[in-house]
Amino acid sequence: MKKELLSPAGNFESLVYAIHNGCDAVYLGGKKFGARAYSNNFSDEEMVRAIRYGHLYGVKIYVTVNTLLFDSEIEEVLDYIRFLHQNHVDALIMQDLGLISLVRTCFPNLEIHASTQMHTHNEEQLKLLESLDIKRVVLARELSLEEIKKFHTSLELEVFIHGALCVCYSGQCLFSSLLMNRSGNRGCCAGICRLPFKLFCDGEEVETEGKYLLSPKELNTLDFFDEIKKTSIVSLKIEGRMKSPEYVGLVTHLYRKLLDGKLLTLQEKKEITVLFNREFTKGFLFNESSKSLMNIKTPNHQGIYLGQVLEIHKDKIKILLEEDLTQNDGIRFKEEDKGFIVNFLYDKKGLLIHKASKGSIVYLDNKVDLKKKGSVLKTIDFELMQHLKRYEEKKIPIWITVKAKLGEPFEVIFSDGMFIVQKLGEVVSNALRQSITEDVLIEKISALGNTPFVLDHVVVDLDEHVFVSMSEIKRIRRELVENLQKKREEQVVHPFVEVENSLMSQHEEKEKSQEVFFHVLVRNEEQLICCLDLKVTTVYVTDEALYHKYKHHENVYLRLDRVETHFKDYQNERLLVTETGGLYKYHSKNSIVTDYYLNVTNRYTFAYLKKFNVERITLSIENSFQDVQSICQAVPIHKIEFFLYGRPEVMVMKTCPLNYLVNKNDICSVCMEKKSYYFKDGNNKKYPILSNSKKHLTHLFYHEVLSREFVEYKNLGIQHFRIELFNESPEEVKSILCKYRG
Repeated sequence: MKKELLSPAGNFESLVYAIHNGCDAVYLGGKKFGARAYSNNFSDEEMVRAIRYGHLYGVKIYVTVNTLLFDSEIEEVLDYIRFLHQNHVDALIMQDLGLISLVRTCFPNLEIHASTQMHTHNEEQLKLLESLDIKRVVLARELSLEEIKKFHTSLELEVFIHGALCVCYSGQCLFSSLLMNRSGNRGCCAGICRLPFKLFCDGEEVETEGKYLLSPKELNTLDFFDEIKKTSIVSLKIEGRMKSPEYVGLVTHLYRKLLDGKLLTLQEKKEITVLFNREFTKGFLFNESSKSLMNIKTPNHQGIYLGQVLEIHKDKIKILLEEDLTQNDGIRFKEEDKGFIVNFLYDKKGLLIHKASKGSIVYLDNKVDLKKKGSVLKTIDFELMQHLKRYEEKKIPIWITVKAKLGEPFEVIFSDGMFIVQKLGEVVSNALRQSITEDVLIEKISALGNTPFVLDHVVVDLDEHVFVSMSEIKRIRRELVENLQKKREEQVVHPFVEVENSLMSQHEEKEKSQEVFFHVLVRNEEQLICCLDLKVTTVYVTDEALYHKYKHHENVYLRLDRVETHFKDYQNERLLVTETGGLYKYHSKNSIVTDYYLNVTNRYTFAYLKKFNVERITLSIENSFQDVQSICQAVPIHKIEFFLYGRPEVMVMKTCPLNYLVNKNDICSVCMEKKSYYFKDGNNKKYPILSNSKKHLTHLFYHEVLSREFVEYKNLGIQHFRIELFNESPEEVKSILCKYRG
């Protein structure tokens, strides 16, 4: 099976580097609606140019429209997608279920890929995506190759093979959104996981070897790539829309070599290390342990070991080199985490030099006021960066047929195997003086120079003693190059088809007086009993044993996990589903409420979920009041459930912090202990940690309780309100309910 190498591009220069270093496809984003809002991205004009440039070289262009959309943005994003479709984009990468269903209706032959933000990690989710006529799915990075091999699906599968990792399941992180109002689901992640934290157990700080306790290493599968090649995975994806063009070029080049069956040199592996690494991991694809996935000592680029500080003076630093050092290289002193660009480099005699070799002793200006001896890292290799700018330009091989027959028009045909272009020139005449030879004709017609093309094969049918002017040959060659280039750039991938679809505008009359219902999520039996006594409308239980013990109460529901790989055969149960696989699996034979982790931020996602005949749909907690108001005006309001009070989970992780920070045994047992663990950030905010030992998941909670203005939302007509308990006592539970019930 042919594999696709998929490279990132945060700007046009990166696109060029990716294409000429051997990618098969490039993914990129526009100025809006893409999950990397802080890369340069592409304006509409640049986007058209990018699509044409990619198609010229036979490279597919996938555009990210993979943020959650609010109601107010739907018309704008549909206009943008129409623009992309009309300009022959190869596919869209999307997250928002409502927008996907809408695009599938409006643009039926536009190819859609399900973003990794869709949190796809089980086969039931794949079935749901199949039902939406999605072509490809970017799988969750937490899946192993063994798990992926077991999937039975018609979808093309795509996985990340290199680059930055998220510590939380993608599409399930609320940390940045709640703490800094920068939604990861909206492309504005603030990288909270790269900040320092402290770990506490029962109020006492736990000593750790580093302070960046949630920071993963960089994924690197170069040494294990043959295993990936053997699978049915179609697309191999490199992360890096925020990375430099040189990074994109080198990583693409190395994986291209491996895809083509070539071996990498030690020097090439060193180059990728000095270019960017937070230390490397082979990731969950190869069942890496939690400890091996994380670099808690630093979230920064590490480069390679350069040498050791021998002496420190007020104005100079003496270093013994273990690698070559060149003027304009970047270095960092590991112990003090200080660095600079080497503007001036001195030998032992104090003379300025351009370069020093491994084993040399050199002196540098002490412009960071270094105090401690220790290791020196090379974080920028100037010569490597210059070398990477000089890539070999990709050329498109063509066949040329030339006919110069006496008394007939001069004829030239160019073919790239996909398109054929032809030009007729002036009638060929007898040569009055010097006739044109076959060698000269071939030389002139194949002088393709700086064009994207290169001669692969030429066929000449030439009469003797004929004349064709050099200007005629050049003119025809130039016009054929232009015509063939235009055909390649403008090739139609998916012919533009649009189906008329009026945006849903469903208004319902609101009752003047409404009954209000409270649905409470509990985490222990004491809370459950209290809620039953207080006769709350619904009790959501997180513990399955508790659910079965109390499910004879018709208002008790089981809240399913956000990560599910083995589905039980639930029938006639009452379930709060938190991921789309559970929705697809259980909706026909059970009573279903959907949780806010299904990311409902617009009426179209609401309408899509409603088709599953669910009781209620919980809106995303990322909605503003205006967003909720807009949804309320367009959907059956009695189906809305709204988060009113609670301490939400900000992350769900396959990585276990307690395992790599606390556990000392081969078999992890820390999460079995009845101890209270939490992270504390630099502002002394505490984030509780709950571990699920049965499913090996870690849940990280927000530092405080979120509470919405009850009356404001009640006045919108909302009747169903969610209260989520954490460790509240029965007395506190009564107080909370009393506050809202009045």
